[in-house]
Amino acid sequence: MTANQSVTGNRTRTAIPRRFLMCPPRHFDVTYSINPWMNPGKPVDGSLAFRQWEGLRDLYRELGHTVLEIEPALGLPDMVFAANGATVVDGKVFGARFRHMERTAEGPLYLEWFQQQGFEELYWPEHINEGEGDYLVMGRRLLAGTGFRTNQRSHFEAQEFFGLPVTSLQLMNPSYYHLDTALAVLSDDEVAYYPEAFSEGSRAVLREMFPDALLATDEDAAVFGLNMLSDGRHVLLPKAATALAQQLTERGFEPIGVDLTELLKAGGSVKCCTLELRG
Repeated sequence: MTANQSVTGNRTRTAIPRRFLMCPPRHFDVTYSINPWMNPGKPVDGSLAFRQWEGLRDLYRELGHTVLEIEPALGLPDMVFAANGATVVDGKVFGARFRHMERTAEGPLYLEWFQQQGFEELYWPEHINEGEGDYLVMGRRLLAGTGFRTNQRSHFEAQEFFGLPVTSLQLMNPSYYHLDTALAVLSDDEVAYYPEAFSEGSRAVLREMFPDALLATDEDAAVFGLNMLSDGRHVLLPKAATALAQQLTERGFEPIGVDLTELLKAGGSVKCCTLELRG
């Protein structure tokens, strides 16, 4: 067993080195409200937000992952949430088209970055989708959210572009407006999720697909505990999500608590800051 492996029951947890894209929060602020977490009247400590973001970036690197950075643009305070910028599978880049005017300029900037980095298969979508905020890659399948941001018609676009099956999931609770706030992929066949975020039909689908899923408590969901990232062994998540951390430990994962409380003021945490560059 290597230093990047652990064993629980009959299962070996192996950390797989990944490549991530992140965006420094140099211009981060809450100057408008496009989700229930955002309150422009609540002060934001920009310096603290930057230090917390640096802590996450440096932790990824300490764990053996590669982190690339995109330059933030003035006037786009939410650009720090790189997960929304695209979805990348097999080196193919499915661009993001944002629902709210305040973020629409981010999509072309992220797509331009990919073009400059030499990615050749780029797709500018016809329908609204907010990248990995609503597209979670699970092995050779995509779990896709809809209800508040991403248009369900985009799910068909993604399926055609990637040539992978897409499972649509309906979000119903406005506090969990992106799929990555309500569900986390832990491995190629394991997830954690918050049932109350989904429609009854989507809950039934999740129960059928993942009968042994980790279920988040109200308290852990409310601190964005599901906005986590797993490398197969280590799981980085908000440190306030203590019950989820315990469940992860019992499954043989190694949870690592992260403090991103300033970024949570805009409705984002670990996963929101992280776009995986697959292939």
